[in-house]
Amino acid sequence: GSKIEIKKIVFTSGGGGTNAAATFARQGLATACVGVIGNDLNGREVLNELTKEGVEIKYFQKHEDDFTAYSVILVDSSGERTILSYKGEGQHFDVGKIDFNQLQTEWLFLDSLGGHYDLLEKAVNWAVANNVKLATNPGGKELEHGLEKLKPLLKNFSIVIMNQEEASGLTGIDYKQEGDIFKFMDEVISGIFVMTKGPEGVVVSDGKNVYRAGVPD
Repeated sequence: GSKIEIKKIVFTSGGGGTNAAATFARQGLATACVGVIGNDLNGREVLNELTKEGVEIKYFQKHEDDFTAYSVILVDSSGERTILSYKGEGQHFDVGKIDFNQLQTEWLFLDSLGGHYDLLEKAVNWAVANNVKLATNPGGKELEHGLEKLKPLLKNFSIVIMNQEEASGLTGIDYKQEGDIFKFMDEVISGIFVMTKGPEGVVVSDGKNVYRAGVPD
């Protein structure tokens, strides 16, 4: 019931898919983003920002029945964060509206898909059939499908990214047992496994070596 003063506030669009698209475009890569938004102010701003970043937006789906996904991110001075996430239209991805035959790419990066396993499976199968390399940072709803259901798909990814808590939940190994988590995931995927650790940085395994990096100042 109390009011808490906020020292600084930042408004920007973002999210796993759009952040990745903007990052790739800034590296000079030809990039398109496939997503879903509402027909609202926030949805229009998402498209405007991606256009400014040089990202192709023609593959976006627009729905009228809900709002564009929205998050409030509370960041502590220690670097820890709490996220209030409204999924909105992000849950309403329609796999039937994605014409994979129109996509021409060397890489396909999959982020949160609203838990739609059919979309995940179709995307992976299309990529494998067309020799497209795969990378993913799965959302919580994807991880809820469980390891046994995801394992046949994960083996096809060149890069798999998740945070320490997600990796622990998926493998069933205590999050403090970092070495055991990496040993387990190295057997599940044939590519690179990336585990983020919040303010402690990131740990990466290529199946042979483990690399660590802190958070840039």
